[in-house]
Amino acid sequence: MICPYCNANDDKVIDSRSSDGGKVIRRRRQCLSCKHRFTTYERVERSTRLTVIKRDGSRVPFSRENILSGVMAACGKRPISQDAKELLVDNVEETLFARFDREVQSQIIGALVITKLRDLDEISYIRFACEHYRFETINDVKEKIEELISRVRDVKDQQALF
Repeated sequence: MICPYCNANDDKVIDSRSSDGGKVIRRRRQCLSCKHRFTTYERVERSTRLTVIKRDGSRVPFSRENILSGVMAACGKRPISQDAKELLVDNVEETLFARFDREVQSQIIGALVITKLRDLDEISYIRFACEHYRFETINDVKEKIEELISRVRDVKDQQALF
């Protein structure tokens, strides 16, 4: 692997771990030139490529990195581990490849991400919702926050029954 710090192509693997039920290998590496450590992930490349149909009708190849960058932007500086973000993206990707053979609409991807974010972090959920639902006014945001608050109350009421 090329070192992200010094661009040398000489490293050693310090640690390897299986994650996501054996679907991903996480490798901790150390550059032999600059001694910095970095992490790489290996996953099976899907032979069937999925095409994403954008809102404007254009078609682009599916990109896991696009989903991850959207999640990273929504999470911002929130106290959410990188592993939690990666797991969220892994779950979305797995769901998409299980449900769709060739094409999927970007709105479906967004809906999957937003559902997972709602359970992970409320602030990240609202940030992502602003883009996904294309809010135009503060009232749009207020309605979504009120919906989120009532959902939390419903969950707490259900838990109180047990």
